[in-house]
Amino acid sequence: MKLELYFAPGACSFVPHVGLEAIKAATGQDFEPKMVKLHKGEQKSPEYLAINPNGQVPVLVVDGKPLNQIVSICEFLDRSFPKAGLLPTESWARAQALSRLAWMNNTVHPTFTQIFRTADFVEGESHQAELKKSAVQRFGNLLGRLQAWAASDAPRGIVHEAYSFTLLRWGGFAGINPDAFPDLKKYVEQVMRKPAVAAALERERVKLDTYKG
Repeated sequence: MKLELYFAPGACSFVPHVGLEAIKAATGQDFEPKMVKLHKGEQKSPEYLAINPNGQVPVLVVDGKPLNQIVSICEFLDRSFPKAGLLPTESWARAQALSRLAWMNNTVHPTFTQIFRTADFVEGESHQAELKKSAVQRFGNLLGRLQAWAASDAPRGIVHEAYSFTLLRWGGFAGINPDAFPDLKKYVEQVMRKPAVAAALERERVKLDTYKG
């Protein structure tokens, strides 16, 4: 199987990036990382839009066929390489883990998008400022829920750990001090020491603490 991952450093594509590193370590299945420079607009090129009309990362290309969206990519990779532990194997635990992954992707993640790309949602500086303020508060509340989940024994896989790192890191860009979530920060710091996560971090050259207080 030929696997290619289109990713951008620090983006949500970090999640399948870590998953592929875990697969490589567990099975020997390699992948080709393909960096997309979002700041240069490479995601809007005709060539890229041909594989992802949404102009987003990640894209996983499997034997020449593109697959988009994090949950679908992670679910495909887990079924293809179950030894890697991307998701739990027991049916109920797997369903719970997929539910949590979907929540990260369709609730926490879009809330940050309202902070980072406010102009995509409302017009006018005053309305944008109001939306950003509201979104920062909501994102902080969601990080609090993520912290409670991280401290629980809820079913999870390495993709959840990678997403937790990404979301906490994004909080710094929103002006949220990661120290405000000590248990989540401790959890993420432990995650960062795992070989698959460390390998993806080295390639992407990103760090956890983006907060400038």
